[in-house]
Amino acid sequence: MYTIENDPELNGKYLGTITRDFVLVSETLKEASYQIRKRGFSDFPIFPVSKNELPIGLMLIGKGEMENQWNYHAAYLDEFVQRKIIGEDKKAEFEAVYKSPDEFCCLFVVDGAFTNFLFIPYPED
Repeated sequence: MYTIENDPELNGKYLGTITRDFVLVSETLKEASYQIRKRGFSDFPIFPVSKNELPIGLMLIGKGEMENQWNYHAAYLDEFVQRKIIGEDKKAEFEAVYKSPDEFCCLFVVDGAFTNFLFIPYPED
């Protein structure tokens, strides 16, 4: 099972490149998060991020489209539960630690065998 908090391994290895990328794509992700919630798909949008194609969610921003280095997909909690990425027994725990989607973006970082959730604040307007 995957950890849900920001851990030192993620911070050290990925936070710099993801943060640089995130500045470029944050407005698009924030709008997608709003639309997912507004249209009633889920109160828990998750954006899988990878340098390779992923079989989860819908491709939102491909690598290089906005001078970004990562692919960004749009998904939500129920898809993660259906695919058994998050166990049904961990769904309530995930919901409890999920940060405000108006202020934070929930990324699911996938890089080879490394996977982790990261909540990153949207830049101030």
